[in-house]
Amino acid sequence: MIRVAILTVSDSCAQGKRKDLSGQTIKDMLEEGGFQICAERIVADNRDAIVRELKYFSDEADIDVVLTTGGTGLGPRDVTPEATESVCERMAPGLSEIIRVRGWEKTRSAVLSRATAGIRNNTLIINLPGSPKGAEESLEIILHVLPHAVDMMRGVGH
Repeated sequence: MIRVAILTVSDSCAQGKRKDLSGQTIKDMLEEGGFQICAERIVADNRDAIVRELKYFSDEADIDVVLTTGGTGLGPRDVTPEATESVCERMAPGLSEIIRVRGWEKTRSAVLSRATAGIRNNTLIINLPGSPKGAEESLEIILHVLPHAVDMMRGVGH
């Protein structure tokens, strides 16, 4: 079973001013797909806080896939891609590239996403948009490749 952590990056959710609808959307989709949700956390749009959580999931919590939601746009506090890149040992650009390309087909503003994906230890970290619809549509695009990606990281092969 694939062990997943969901990290919501949002100032308003972290302050309790808004409900985490994107994280819940991701959780619902993963549970339907047979993934094991091991952790759900919310942090503010703060690079150090994001880095701390990503390192914990990758280095200590035995998580296969971390899905972040939020902080991938052009706003001044959107720092999730930079935090992700700073902890990853290897990047997996095809995941974020296909999300943007396929997202463009539904929402032209999808190309403004700066989301990224990469690997730290044996954990795949993937940034998703912060809106529930954007998170859902993006996860739908890549969900089917996650089991194969995890197998490859575990050394099962191609």
